[in-house]
Amino acid sequence: MNSKVRVRFAPSPTGFFHIGGARTALFNWLYARHRGGTFVLRIEDTDKKRDSEESVRVLIDGLKWLGLHWDEGPELGGPCAPYFQSERQHIYDSYLKRLRNQDQVYERDGAVWFKVSGKPAVIHDEIRGDVTRLEEKDFVIVRSDGSPVFHFVNVVDDIDMGITHVIRGEDHLSNSSKHVELFEALGAPTPVFAHIPLILKTVGGGKMSKRDQGALVEDYKARRFLPEAVRNYLCLLGWSPKDDREILPIEEIITLFDLKQISKNNARFDEKKLAHMNGHYLRNLSPETFVDFCKPALQSAGLVSEKTDPAYLAQVLNACQEKVRDVESLPNFCVHFFADNFPFDEAARGKIFKQEGPLVRIREFLEALPSLSDFTEGSLEALVVALSEVHGCKTGDYIHPIRFAVSGQSVGVGFYRLLHILGKDRVIKRLKEFT
Repeated sequence: MNSKVRVRFAPSPTGFFHIGGARTALFNWLYARHRGGTFVLRIEDTDKKRDSEESVRVLIDGLKWLGLHWDEGPELGGPCAPYFQSERQHIYDSYLKRLRNQDQVYERDGAVWFKVSGKPAVIHDEIRGDVTRLEEKDFVIVRSDGSPVFHFVNVVDDIDMGITHVIRGEDHLSNSSKHVELFEALGAPTPVFAHIPLILKTVGGGKMSKRDQGALVEDYKARRFLPEAVRNYLCLLGWSPKDDREILPIEEIITLFDLKQISKNNARFDEKKLAHMNGHYLRNLSPETFVDFCKPALQSAGLVSEKTDPAYLAQVLNACQEKVRDVESLPNFCVHFFADNFPFDEAARGKIFKQEGPLVRIREFLEALPSLSDFTEGSLEALVVALSEVHGCKTGDYIHPIRFAVSGQSVGVGFYRLLHILGKDRVIKRLKEFT
């Protein structure tokens, strides 16, 4: 393993953390971990018109939520602060002085312009192979107001921080010729480039923008997705372990990940697939962890409080765990366990109660309940089977209308488990009110 690999994620704080930026950060982090290298976080905050502390907080919180911790910053020891370009002006000034002394720049209209060589550059890209680029026109590296331009500070920082591999979005490939010119002018080796494919929006074509559904990391955090699920899904947007597996522990992904496995083809974002993956991760939480993770969502919905019986809460959530794909839908999914004034799915009502038959089945079940000595899942199932045999019908003829009457839904946790958790008294009360 080469311990000298150094990569960086260099976002601009724009007020949101786009899923594409998160994927770029993830791929850099994975490569650093795979190669035993260093992952650097560098905030490109030289645009004072739109940069803010809140924007920086959104980025840092998003990275920490995804578990993408960086290894280095200007503070030594303990948790590292990221590098901020706004604090590095003295470094840019020294590199600009070098270019002036080499007669590589000139001033026009108050701005500093870089003189291009006029020679084509063959840029080797680990994903796209050799790409030939020609930078034909001189370009500005310092604006007339004295602020440095992205191309200049980007290259200076990569040189100063010893970045060996630049892993970034395909849309930056067009900038590479400018950057190669600057690396050569400053007498520095060009890092290894790897331009990863774009992420396309779910419907239609085009690059996924901040306005598209599912585009922001902070939205998934607010919707209580599991960060492990989001991170796993992002790994698959342009990379594959080549054996058709999709759900992998991050430790295995680190072992398998390499730049040459990244596809040249653009990846299409699929929030349904992400939700499915999130469901898998939810179902694989320990029962105790699942309860702790879901309880705040039920508290926010006003369904539970600190006075709620913890044993009953655990019983309900453990029954729901195998069914749910996301926590944001959980309150609607299990409201009938905590409230008597739950909503009824009217579309389901129309399908189940087209004729009087279902009401007859409910009354038959209700009449038989008092004779039931215990209210276990097994005894409830035996009762329904016996009733269906006596009345010459299917067990489903009882299950569907009774489920609807006590929960307002046509789907949910296992039928007999549903009745058992609700309890005999509450089931009888709801069935009587319904009929």
